[in-house]
Amino acid sequence: KSVEPLRFTTRAERQSILRKAGYNLFNIHADDVLIDLLTDSGTSAMSAHQWGGMIEGDEAYAGSKSFSRLEQTVKELTGFRHIIPTHQGRAAEKILFSIVGGKDRIVPNNTHFDTTRANVEMSGAEALDLPIANGLNPALKAGFKGNMDLDALASVLDNEGPQRIPLVMLTVTNNANAGQPVSMENIRQTAELCRAHGIPFFLDACRFAENAYFIKLREPGYENKTAREIAREMFSYADGCTMSGKKDGLVNMGGFLAVNDDQLAGRARNILIVTEGFPTYGGLAGHDLEAFARGLDEVLEEDYLKYRIRSVAYLGEHISAIGAPIFQPPGGHAIYIDAKAFLPHIPPHQYPGQALACELYLAGGIRSCEIGSVMFGKFDPQSGQFKPAPLEMVRLAIPRRVYTKSHIDYVVESVENVFRKRDDIKGMRIVYDPPVLRHFTATFQPL
Repeated sequence: KSVEPLRFTTRAERQSILRKAGYNLFNIHADDVLIDLLTDSGTSAMSAHQWGGMIEGDEAYAGSKSFSRLEQTVKELTGFRHIIPTHQGRAAEKILFSIVGGKDRIVPNNTHFDTTRANVEMSGAEALDLPIANGLNPALKAGFKGNMDLDALASVLDNEGPQRIPLVMLTVTNNANAGQPVSMENIRQTAELCRAHGIPFFLDACRFAENAYFIKLREPGYENKTAREIAREMFSYADGCTMSGKKDGLVNMGGFLAVNDDQLAGRARNILIVTEGFPTYGGLAGHDLEAFARGLDEVLEEDYLKYRIRSVAYLGEHISAIGAPIFQPPGGHAIYIDAKAFLPHIPPHQYPGQALACELYLAGGIRSCEIGSVMFGKFDPQSGQFKPAPLEMVRLAIPRRVYTKSHIDYVVESVENVFRKRDDIKGMRIVYDPPVLRHFTATFQPL
C-alpha cells in the first residue's frame, strides 16, 4: 500500500557525509542512509488496521475514547490496575525513578539499557547490572542468556534490603545483552526473591512479545501455550512495568507506566500532568493512542512473531556463514556483531564498535549502532583508569515489517566486504564527550 525510494550514494559521498557527521551515525541525515538499522525503536511499519484506527482517533483532551481502548487493552494483557500513558518509554522511566530513585539507592537489573541507566543515575541512584556469566560469552549458544544472576541478586537483596533498593527491574528481552531472552523460570524466581525481601518487582517490557515467543520456542512446558498466554504469565509475576510502544507496540511513538500500587500511581500522575499531559493522553495524540492499542494486539499474532524471529535469525546465520563473529544465538530484534572478535587489534579505549559501525556505513550506506565502550564505557573518577564495557558490539536492529529479504542479503554482502579488510581498520578517539548518553551526540576522529 505504500513504498518509499532509497537513495544510493557513492563511497566518496559517504566518506564526506561521515566526516561532516563527526563519525557519529546519529548525526547522519536519514536521506543519506540506504539501509537504516540504527534502531528498531519507532521505526516499524504500521498495519492498515492501525492506520485506519488513526483516522478514528479521539483527540479529546480529557477522557479520550482512544485512551480508554488503550487502557483496556493493557489491563487485559498485563493485569495491572493503573495505566499511565507517556510519549515514549524513557518518559515512563523518568517518572518512575523520579519517585523511587535518589541518592544511596540501588536499582538491580539483568542489564540496564541506555535510557534506563541514565534515568536511574540522574536520580542519584546506582544502576546495578547482574547478568548471568553465560550472558557475557558471545560465542556460547544457550537458550536464555538474558537471565538475571539470581545468586548475585539474592546477595544484594540480603545485604542492602528495601531501605536501599526501591525496586528490582528485569529487561525482557535483554537489549544490552544482545537482545537475549529471559526464561519464565528466571522471571518467576526473580519475583520470588523480591517478594521474600518486600521489594517491588518491575519489568522493562518494551520487547515482551518477542520474549514470550522465545519462551514458547525454548522453555519446556510452554510449547503448546499461545504467546498471549505466556505474556500474561510474565506480567503476573510483576508489580508494574515500563513500556516503550515504539518496539513491541508496533507504533512510531508511545509508551506507558503500569503499576498496581495506588500511592505510586497517584504520585506518577501528578508528575505526568506537569511534564507529559493529562492522564488520559500523557503526551500522545488520540490517533497515537488508538494505533498503540491495536499494535499491542497485532504484536501477539503468532504468524507475525514466527516471521519476526526467523527473519532476524536469517541475518545472523548468513553473517556467521562468512566467518564474521556475532553474539550467539541470534536475538529477537537485532543481530549483534562481536566487534571485539571482529577487530581484535583495536583495544576497547579505541572503540572497536564505533570503528566497525563507521566502516559498515562506508561499505554499503548501512547505519548501525555501537553498543560497547562508547555507550557504556567510562573513566574511573578516582583512579583515572578507563573501564571498558563488558561487551563490544555493533547492533543491526531490524525495523518491524519494513525490509525485505533482498535488503537483508545486501547487508550480509556489505558485512562480508568489511570483514575481508578488517585488518586495515583503525580505532577511533572521542573529540567531543558529552556527560550523559554520549553515544547520541559525541563526535569522533579515526586514529
